[in-house]
Amino acid sequence: MNVRHVLPRIVLLSGVVAIIIWVTLNRDQLNLAAFDAWLSGLDFWAPLAYLGLYAVGTIAFLPGALFALAGGALFGPVWGALLNLVGATIGASLAFLIARYLAGEWVATRTGGRLKRLIDGVEAEGWRFVAFVRLVPLFPFNLTNYALGLTRISFQSYVATSFICMAPGAIAYTWLGHAGREALAGDASAIRYGLLALGLLAAIAFLPRLVRRMRGEKHRWIDVSTLADRLHGGSITVVDMRGPDEFEGGLGHIASALNLPLGELPDRLIEIRASQDQPVILVCKTDKRSAAAAAILGDAGFRDVGVLRGGMEQWNRDGRPVEIGQGERTGPNI
Repeated sequence: MNVRHVLPRIVLLSGVVAIIIWVTLNRDQLNLAAFDAWLSGLDFWAPLAYLGLYAVGTIAFLPGALFALAGGALFGPVWGALLNLVGATIGASLAFLIARYLAGEWVATRTGGRLKRLIDGVEAEGWRFVAFVRLVPLFPFNLTNYALGLTRISFQSYVATSFICMAPGAIAYTWLGHAGREALAGDASAIRYGLLALGLLAAIAFLPRLVRRMRGEKHRWIDVSTLADRLHGGSITVVDMRGPDEFEGGLGHIASALNLPLGELPDRLIEIRASQDQPVILVCKTDKRSAAAAAILGDAGFRDVGVLRGGMEQWNRDGRPVEIGQGERTGPNI
């Protein structure tokens, strides 16, 4: 084991644990009066100090509502909302990176069964799942930040979606805090019920997809390198779900692929039936249309269906050969 790689992780983990322990031991001292007294002497630097404190508090599992209410009381409805949203995003991003850097590889090598299907489902949904958990206040904010870091969700998508979807809650709690410092000890149930209603809309749109993934989809995901190997290794049917213009366009297509646009699939299943005993791999620009097509094939009785994760965009990023137009071939050999 390389000490130079392990030592920074140990130091980072020790620092995070130390922060959590300190916050736990001094939780009773963290209140609006303490914030006000500390920030009042910082003048110009007060907003930056508040952002840093919010980020550290998020890492240390301090309740986000405490900061959201305090931000409104200390900085007003406009600046308070902005500082709360930025501080929450910074803290959530740091927790995400800590989890990914410290434990991502460990989790990847030890997940299996239902947990793996759940993680795969979350990863496949990407920003949609991030939006869902941000809009539904039933999910613990601080724990979710670390949990999402254990997946392969894009960091950029995580940050952007978190910033946008945390805005309603940040604004609502900031205005509640601005309404009066006594609101810190008051009833925030009206805000919570409003956020629950918003979260319910997200749940209606998202949960059926996640449940299907947890129960086991009628297709499996396949990465670029695996598909490239299988193209050399035996009988396989590749079906490209894009329209003809995309099929012959800039991204090109896999040499052996059958072009069968998604909208025409139900009426053209017979073209795949001839090779139904072979594994079928579905391809599109990303993987959204392919996943939809996989459900249609599953209902039609196809049992060995795969979806190329990332589609032709990922195939091109990996430098795999494609055909463009009338047989023009680009890229290195597979």
